[in-house]
Formats: sequence, C-alpha cells, structure tokens
Amino acid sequence: MNDKEFRNLGHKVVDLLADYLEGIENKRVFPDVEPRTVNALFSGPLPRDPASPDEVLSELEAKLLPYCTNVGHPGYMGLITPSPNPVGVIGDFICSAINQNIGVYSIGPSAVAMERQVVRWLTDLCGYDQKAGGNLTSGGMMANFVGLKVGRDAASQNKAQYEGVQGHGAVYVSEERHVSVDKAVDCIGLGRNALRALPTNDRFQVRLDALEDAIAQDKKNGIRPVCIVGVFGTTNTGAMDDLHALRRIADREGMWLHVDAAYGGGMLLSHEWPVHDRGLELADSITIDPHKWFYAPLDAGAVLVRDERRLTASFGMKPSYLTDEFDIENERYQYYVHGFEQSRRFRSLKVWMSFTRYGADQIGQWIDHNVRQAKHLYSLVAHDPEFESASVPPMSAICIRFTGTGLGEADSMALHAAVAQRVEQSGQFWISTTELKGKAYFRINPVNFRTRQGHMDDLFALLRQECHEYSRA
Repeated sequence: MNDKEFRNLGHKVVDLLADYLEGIENKRVFPDVEPRTVNALFSGPLPRDPASPDEVLSELEAKLLPYCTNVGHPGYMGLITPSPNPVGVIGDFICSAINQNIGVYSIGPSAVAMERQVVRWLTDLCGYDQKAGGNLTSGGMMANFVGLKVGRDAASQNKAQYEGVQGHGAVYVSEERHVSVDKAVDCIGLGRNALRALPTNDRFQVRLDALEDAIAQDKKNGIRPVCIVGVFGTTNTGAMDDLHALRRIADREGMWLHVDAAYGGGMLLSHEWPVHDRGLELADSITIDPHKWFYAPLDAGAVLVRDERRLTASFGMKPSYLTDEFDIENERYQYYVHGFEQSRRFRSLKVWMSFTRYGADQIGQWIDHNVRQAKHLYSLVAHDPEFESASVPPMSAICIRFTGTGLGEADSMALHAAVAQRVEQSGQFWISTTELKGKAYFRINPVNFRTRQGHMDDLFALLRQECHEYSRA
C-alpha cells in the first residue's frame, strides 16, 4: 500500500467510524445472529493473493461490523466494558501507526515519558506520594497478577522469585472478588487452594471477623499469611471493603495489602460521591483500569505500587541483548526492568489523550451521571413490590431481582436467565445475571457517557414486562 492508498483508505475508515458512532443508538445492542452464522463468515482459508484496500474494507463492513456487540450503545449495561471516548479511538489509531514498543526506552523515548506521566497522574489520584510507580497493563487480570507477585516477593524477602515458594502461604479476599485474583494466586505458585474466599456482610464488604478467624486458623496450621486483597468496587454491587481495617491487620501480620480498584477507581473522579477518605492510598499495590470507568478504549489497565522499588526488586533482570550502552546517567527508563512485560503496547497514548481532551472534571461528570442512573433504578425498584435490590448502589453497578411470583430459587434462577436472554433478543439493552448469597439477580451496570436516565426507565419497564410474560407462560 502506497502513501496515497493509505491516505484514501484512512479517510474512508474515519468516515465509516464517524457514521457508526453517530448512529449507534439506532442499532441493536447485540446482533440478531446465530454463532454458526458468524463462524461461517470467518471460516475461509489463508488468503494467498492480495486484495485491494476497498475490497478489504467492504468485507469488514459486510462481515464484522454488523455482528459486533455495540458496547458504545447507551443500552449496553452488562460487563464492565464502557463506551470508548472518541479521542481515545483516535489515540489507538496513532498508536498503531507509530508502533512504539515502550518495553525498551530505545524503541519509544517520548512514549516511555508519556506512560510515566500517565502513571504519575494515576498514583496522584490514588493518593500515593512521589515514591510510587507502576505501569500500564492489558487489564485488571494482569495488574492483579503483578500486584500479588510483588506481594509474594516482599513477604518472602525476595527469596520466592529465586528459590520458589517454600512451605504454604495464604491470600485472603472477599467472596465478591474478581476471578483474576484466583488466577493470580495460582500463577504466583501458591495454588488456588491457598485462596481464602471470605464471606461478606449485608453491604457485600468482606467480614473482618471472618478474616481474623481465617488468619488465626492458618497460623495455627503452620500456613503463612501472605497477602490481603481488598476490593474497592466489587463487580456485582460496587461494594468497597474497609481498607483502613485491612491495613491495620496487614501491618500486624506483616502481610502485603493489594487493592483491586479496577472498576471502583473511576470513583476517584466523582464530584458528588467522593471516595478519597476510603483508604485507597494505604494499599501496598493497586489495580486500576482506565479502560473501565475512565472510558478509554481497550486495553488499558494499570498496576500501581506505593514503593516503585518493589517492582524493580521483583522484575529487575537485564539480559545482555538489551544492554543500553547510551544510558550513562541512568535516565533511559526501561519498563521491562520494572514490570512483567517486555514487548509493551503504547497504551498510555489513549489515556493521555482522553484526560487531555476532556479533562478529569468532565470525565468525573460522566461517572456521576452513571452513578445517578443506578440510584434512579434503585428508586424505581424500591417503589415496586415485585422487585428488590441487593443493596443501595454506591457506584453504578446495581443488582435487582424479580420476586413477584413466589418461585423457588431454582425456578427463580431460570426466570432471570430467560428474561436476560429476552432482553438481549430485544436489541434495546444488554444486561447480565449473577448470583448473590444464593439468589439470582439481574446485574445492571451503566458505564457509558451516552446513557441517560430515560434508558433506565425503559429498561425497568422492559424487565417488568418480560418477567410477567415469562411467569404467565
């Protein structure tokens, strides 16, 4: 492709995406298509001959775009994948074009400096001081892995990374944790049986008495308490653990405190519901995802560490083939020395552009709109005798359930699953289901700057209608 072809195709792509975003509310949220149909569209052999740029774009228009889940649609309220802001989309376009690998300074000096600035912005938001550091990751899954790996090393005085895990250790977390914590405990060599999934109170916060009992029992059995994972915004309900109490327990036991704020970190920008007194800055490490509630396009997670030297201690290896002879003054920051990944996508560009274009105050207003929408739905449910909410939503996640038929729990599970499928088939909304303390719920989570309060009214009306129709069937 020559420069002229690239320019022409680029203009067509921008026009195509501009039209897509402009008309997104008129599309179905979820495509009306069977999996076998989509699979058949992409079942051809490896192309051997070239196609023209127009032919490639036409094929995408025919096969890809019509069958996407339109997460930017205001009715998308399922898993925490927000509407990507448009300038972040442009940022990813630029990122791919210049192809900076910021794992190594020599492949992206300005990109490395930009990521370090974005990390500083995030550490400042969390309340860390100048000793803090971190790096952007693919998401919360990788960030939680890095946080627990650093915590394991700190708890073992950096022996585990050389000698392997000696003896048995335990990690403590709420039953409302994200599954990435389970995977991280496995990947750092403790094993999934080392995870202590603790019960929660009526606000879905980890119960401190259960935590104390689990630690005492493990110590009695010769098991080393390694790490507490606090949750700052659970996936189901947005609950925030008591981080001040978790910090006191961690200090007493010599444990690492990691906090998963992948979703809830967005609340740091809220104007109406400030959370800066909730103790996030007390964590030894934090997971936070700009690609969740900062509305940046995927992928852009982050792991932050209160003492940046911990990252270097856990990952500081310099193979000869990556020696930088030009770094006389130790100013050429090498991300591969201070993190798990070596080849690293230039994730910070879209985050930097998002903050620079819209400003933290505007993004905070979007977040407040989403929280207000969840609270409005809570109010609708509170005035309907056939529905109930799991809790008052502290963030934008809310779980509600239909109780109007007096069904047993097995039948209730079937109802909620069937109604969620009917909502998907309507094309107007997409929500998920979950289970809390043995009961089925619809899980609804607006993280979308296009969503309006009227959408919550329409969704609740649809849920009432579908629940009644299913019950009469």
